[in-house]
Amino acid sequence: MALPEALVDDVVAAKGEREPYASAAEQLTLADLVASGAYDRHVRRMRQRHRSRRDRLVAVLAERAPHVRVSGISAGLHAVLDLPRGSERTVVEAAAWQGLAVEGLADYRHPHDTGAGRDGLVVGYATPPEHVYEEALDALCRALPPG
Repeated sequence: MALPEALVDDVVAAKGEREPYASAAEQLTLADLVASGAYDRHVRRMRQRHRSRRDRLVAVLAERAPHVRVSGISAGLHAVLDLPRGSERTVVEAAAWQGLAVEGLADYRHPHDTGAGRDGLVVGYATPPEHVYEEALDALCRALPPG
């Protein structure tokens, strides 16, 4: 929306600052998806897909890296893998060499936190395409420290 300078503040306040750039086309498309039931079908399908992927991640780790525990709730798009103390940075680097983008738990700590928090990885299991998911799990297992 192109507005005169004098109206910008009032329009942003009326629209809300959280989503100031949602276009009318996007809003109408979402409304159609909700009204037709397609949005609910998509959410159910994705929930099943992500549950299956998380279950596969847990099963592979139990088989190939039983010393690495998966923590957190079994929902969402990420899992937290608990690692042996002192191994986080090495595992993150090894994963990068395997072509994986994982983050250590240290990346989520407050910058002024001086406590020695636990070592771990935050692994997103929704991103790899289906045809390379098993390969991504293999690469993750290669990056983990031996048990």
